[in-house]
Amino acid sequence: MKKFTLEILFQIIGIGSASGLVYKDNSLFIISDNASVLYEYNIESKKLDQHKLLENNPEIPTENIPKKIKPDFEAITSFGEDCYIFGSGSTENRQKMVYFDSSQKQKVSETDVSALYQVMQSFGEISAEDFNIEGAVYTGENWFLFNRGNGKSSKNGIFTIGGKNLSEEFSVLYNSYKLPKIKKVQSSFTDAVRVDNKIYFLATVEDTKSTYEDGAVLGTFIGRLDIEKMKIDFTEKISDSHKFEGITVYKESAKEIEFLLCEDKDNADLKSDIFRLTLEKK
Repeated sequence: MKKFTLEILFQIIGIGSASGLVYKDNSLFIISDNASVLYEYNIESKKLDQHKLLENNPEIPTENIPKKIKPDFEAITSFGEDCYIFGSGSTENRQKMVYFDSSQKQKVSETDVSALYQVMQSFGEISAEDFNIEGAVYTGENWFLFNRGNGKSSKNGIFTIGGKNLSEEFSVLYNSYKLPKIKKVQSSFTDAVRVDNKIYFLATVEDTKSTYEDGAVLGTFIGRLDIEKMKIDFTEKISDSHKFEGITVYKESAKEIEFLLCEDKDNADLKSDIFRLTLEKK
């Protein structure tokens, strides 16, 4: 059993349905699954800014976008100063990847990844109804995209993607995983972050058989994966009531790692609690 502590660190007013976050230079870059902007929150000054990710119809709001038309940004990862934001792919309008430069504070490009997602579904033998990308890790060479197995077939898996780009020249590998259960309901991947040659991931338990509809929240696990072997080292339940959907490294020492977590409460309130999870390394 891993020793850990979990506590609320602060609350951000102005962000709802937080689905992923990246910590950089005392700021948090946060995505929401029902917004078309990237939020930037300075922890010291408590200032909240927004950066436009998509050119929306002026009649469509940038926050609390209706479920049928939202871009559903569920995964964010960083490498150096670059941030990459992925739509979940769970419907046709959720197949965008946005490249954002955090040092220049601006969007660089937008990529249609529908062809990639189709190849991933075919290679992983995952139906469109079971396809739901909720976590991403980039090493500078390979991408690791995490499919959340909250559909009917519970397809939890990790796609390893190499190649020159994500639109035309790429290679795909796939590993499937059985994750722990709570009350006979299997947990499913919701986010991940790289630490050296390991990937720490979140897996939540939500009583639903749909990648589209929400369900009762039963808890969250943290786990660790060895990148070289693609094997899970451990999983540990950290909550019985929270649906954590984002994880980023906050501080690290020889003995422990501090992560910051964000929670999706599946409501329209523009409030997001940020939690600190301290976990022993060994």
